[in-house]
Amino acid sequence: MIQTEQTGSIIVRLTIMMIILCGLIYPVVMTGIAQTAVPNKANGSLIYSNNHQVIGSKLIGQQFTSNAFFHGRVSSIDYNGAGSGSLNLAPSNKDLTNRIEKSVAAWKKENEVPKEGIPIDAVTNSASGLDPDITPQAAYAQVERVAKAAHIKTNTLKELIKEHTQQGAFGEKRVNVVELNLAVQRER
Repeated sequence: MIQTEQTGSIIVRLTIMMIILCGLIYPVVMTGIAQTAVPNKANGSLIYSNNHQVIGSKLIGQQFTSNAFFHGRVSSIDYNGAGSGSLNLAPSNKDLTNRIEKSVAAWKKENEVPKEGIPIDAVTNSASGLDPDITPQAAYAQVERVAKAAHIKTNTLKELIKEHTQQGAFGEKRVNVVELNLAVQRER
């Protein structure tokens, strides 16, 4: 019986020690290191307005509906950062087919691009529903619409796209729509 009491006491002390170590000390130390080494990333890569108001994050897309701005990818969750996800419908699912057909029709109407010229990322969801990036092709396909609505020269918009094109981790190029639209807003 004495060994059981000693074992129980050791287990309780070990549990308390692990809670303090892993639940308190480790998170505080890691947060301190992140805040010191990469504060912008540690705080969510926030984007600020000229008045120092948070207007978004480089990591989460936003819904842009005005023709004077570039549009991002389709989002099943309306870019709600409180959660993420996609409908995960099979290619044979009629709901997915209908949603893509609506997206294609809207793209053709908005951007006056033939069906063959619509970049696939313009009409498909990302896995998270929060993706802030599009391909450079999707951005260039929107230049004429944005130029007309924003009253900005197409060459200026093409240069902005070029400036905001980044190399992805696996070699693919991408354009952050939120940052690109902030640049468009500054040009207006």
